[in-house]
Amino acid sequence: MTSARFDMSDVRRLERHLARSIPRIRREARQVVARGAINVKRDWRANARASGRKHAGRLYPSTVGYDLAAYGPDIWAATIGPDKGGPQGPLGAILEYGSVKNPPHNDGGRALAAELPRFEAQMELLARRGLAWWN
Repeated sequence: MTSARFDMSDVRRLERHLARSIPRIRREARQVVARGAINVKRDWRANARASGRKHAGRLYPSTVGYDLAAYGPDIWAATIGPDKGGPQGPLGAILEYGSVKNPPHNDGGRALAAELPRFEAQMELLARRGLAWWN
């Protein structure tokens, strides 16, 4: 019968690194989601001001906001859109998706499409930083 010896020092180093990194990455992930939500909200409002002048006036863009929610320690979600309780907020679905008489403006869709590459790049950076332990 033979026995083998393994050097576990790198595994232990990785374990320590991950134990230190996870709380920091959780905080930073929340910040990335919040920053992305703010950017989408800002761009959605700008798009709505530009595309909805004669339909929505000046009240609808100010109803666009966001809510940040945690689903456990690792999952953050942002809900972005018009507040239906605000002035002209109920027009959100009609302006965004259109109706029989009005074409869709896609203000929120365009804002989300503009933010998606930046958001993905920031999340990738977090993952790389969290896993960069060898140096």
